[in-house]
Amino acid sequence: MHKISIQYFKHSYAEFILGSYDNKLCLCDFRYRKLRSAVDDRIQKLLRAVFVEKPSEVIETTKVQLNEYFSGARTSFDLPLITAGTPFQKSVWDALQTISYGETQSYQDLATTIDNVGAVRAVGTANGANALAIIIPCHRVIASDGNMGGYGGGLPLKKRLLELEEKVLAY
Repeated sequence: MHKISIQYFKHSYAEFILGSYDNKLCLCDFRYRKLRSAVDDRIQKLLRAVFVEKPSEVIETTKVQLNEYFSGARTSFDLPLITAGTPFQKSVWDALQTISYGETQSYQDLATTIDNVGAVRAVGTANGANALAIIIPCHRVIASDGNMGGYGGGLPLKKRLLELEEKVLAY
């Protein structure tokens, strides 16, 4: 059986579980989120691999880049990624990566971006299933009325991330 290297990474913003498979980042998620087991099970099933706690080069690079992001020194990530999901989920995750640092889009905007305007709820579900938090910026998606919507890391963290990006852009 193939292996996914995982490590836990504690930061003042949140505690993460990071995972790499085939020298690509496949997991950067909140360690204690509500859907933790569902996300982990999906990744292991689709990659036909099991989690093994051990270091990897891409995990170490991810830690460095996350620290840079949280300090305001990084506005984009340069990491090899592998996403484990359905074709629809992957289309949503690809669209998320087009949302610029410091900007937000609504779930409706995202559905329009993927040419599926009737799929707003499905877009929200795919957004919530994102296993590469921060790296694939699901925190930049808000409700059409400007409300925060949901977030795997919790709404206070989502607000804090958006404020961080706004503050960095103001300088």
